[in-house]
Amino acid sequence: MRGAIYSKLNWTIIICYILLITIGWVNIYAATFSESADSLFSLDTRSGMQFVWIGAAAILALSILFIINPKIYPIVSPWLSIGVTILLVAVLIVGREINGSKSWLMIAGLGIQPSEFSKITTALLLSSAMSRYGYKITNPKDLLRTAAIILVPVFLIALEPDVGTILVYCGLIFMLYREGLSGWFIVLAFLAVTLFLITLKFSPFVSILVLTALAGLFHTFISSHKVKVSLSYLVFILASAFIPAMMKSSLLSKTAKDFPIEYILIGIVAIIGVIIWFKAAKERNRVLKIICAIYVLYIAFIFSTDFIFDNLLKDHHRDRIENLLGISNDLQGAGYNVHQSRIAIGSGGLLGKGFLNGTQTKFDFVPEQGTDFIFCTIGEEWGFVGSLSVVLIYTILICSIIMTAEKQKEKFNRVFGYCTASYLFIHVFTNIGMTLGIMPVVGIPLPLISYGGSSFLTFTVLIFIFLRLDIERWK
Repeated sequence: MRGAIYSKLNWTIIICYILLITIGWVNIYAATFSESADSLFSLDTRSGMQFVWIGAAAILALSILFIINPKIYPIVSPWLSIGVTILLVAVLIVGREINGSKSWLMIAGLGIQPSEFSKITTALLLSSAMSRYGYKITNPKDLLRTAAIILVPVFLIALEPDVGTILVYCGLIFMLYREGLSGWFIVLAFLAVTLFLITLKFSPFVSILVLTALAGLFHTFISSHKVKVSLSYLVFILASAFIPAMMKSSLLSKTAKDFPIEYILIGIVAIIGVIIWFKAAKERNRVLKIICAIYVLYIAFIFSTDFIFDNLLKDHHRDRIENLLGISNDLQGAGYNVHQSRIAIGSGGLLGKGFLNGTQTKFDFVPEQGTDFIFCTIGEEWGFVGSLSVVLIYTILICSIIMTAEKQKEKFNRVFGYCTASYLFIHVFTNIGMTLGIMPVVGIPLPLISYGGSSFLTFTVLIFIFLRLDIERWK
């Protein structure tokens, strides 16, 4: 049996895994290096502790490959999920707050993040639920059960709050799309994020105009009178664009001084919406009714943006988003990490300054450089070539997992593979994006490279469970 396992293992995934943990270990040492630093293996350093985690991960990986029967995963997945849910509740009561998030449990002197382990149990439970006989994601009951599996841990994590992990869970939409969820859900989710950012950056008025323009495009597409409909929307949007200027005119400035211009636009939109709705009802146009309903929901979402921003996000999250959008420019406060990170990466040039020669790294200009901002260490000391190599290894790893998932005979294995690939993609995209200043800083590690035990062990378990499941298709 062991000989068969060795011959059928996906060595592309394993090699990528080994390369990433080696790159991480070396760069953790570089990120915390000083002239008086101990060796790479010293337990008094982060690199030494990371080596301990690597050893623990090796034991876990070998156990998953050679000892644990993969048939047990569908059976134990509900119980594992219940156990992690209890830990997520416990962390809200007795957890330790670090960097504004109460997401750590201290056990025997070690800090663990239940939210990290919830990624494993959620992937297992989703795989089990979605592989049952007769399951169809288009069935409302099955879709609700699937949503509940995801939303229960997300709700508890939101109470910590851990925005980074919530963002990772959003990546599961790619797996759901592969399993039959309409692509419109991805489009609508992307639109919600876009409108949220536009509202913050500009105003609800601008967001309403953008939303109306998009609704007009869809209405035009399904209408048999395309020219008439498109011209109507175009005239409405152009006329509405002059409302702010009209409100500032001498004639209206006194009477409408404190009256939000969004309300005027909402009134006009409401009248037009009622007309379109009755027209859709008369023509029995179901698609047009759906467009109207979605439009109303997004209008409500636009006006709830300030509430979400002010009440559901922590101060440091708000500051970082405002810095990202250019609303504020606090290079000594919320924008300091990203500013120094970009300097470090940019100073690396093509080939970098060399191992242990990074000045930004050596003099601790970038906080959290061994954890969330470790990519800027790679950028400074190994340059563009080193950074591109890391991105390439991640790309090969994620693509290999997806291609292997597509070869699975069992749906359980395929869903689990896509969950793992989705987690990896969101982690890599978000972490590298925030070090480059194109994503908000949400405290999310670079998989298998950043310092830390919980995240490192989580991705080790995910990857090696999938490798073991893949062997089953050869039987």
